[in-house]
Amino acid sequence: MRLYAFDLLAHDGVDMRDQPLQIRKLRLGKLLKRSGDGILLNEYEAGEIGPRLFELACKMGLEVIVSKHREKTYRAGRCAFWIKVKNPKSPAMLRAEEGSW
Repeated sequence: MRLYAFDLLAHDGVDMRDQPLQIRKLRLGKLLKRSGDGILLNEYEAGEIGPRLFELACKMGLEVIVSKHREKTYRAGRCAFWIKVKNPKSPAMLRAEEGSW
């Protein structure tokens, strides 16, 4: 099992939510380089790769992919700058349909 970190909202008591995603990810990457092998940085991919990336995520059985605008700050909840696409055939989605959590 692997743990992937994808965002950094605060560090050393400093709220980073007002920083763009690309800055938060850069800082997260630097932080994780010092942490050893336990947590991996979930890199972001730039460009028009969403459909292909989603196809690969589905083949891997992943539940969802999230596309975020790299220059936008963090916002809780839904917003126009983050797009979440769910894999309808993932084990988690099938459990949700069956009601077997």
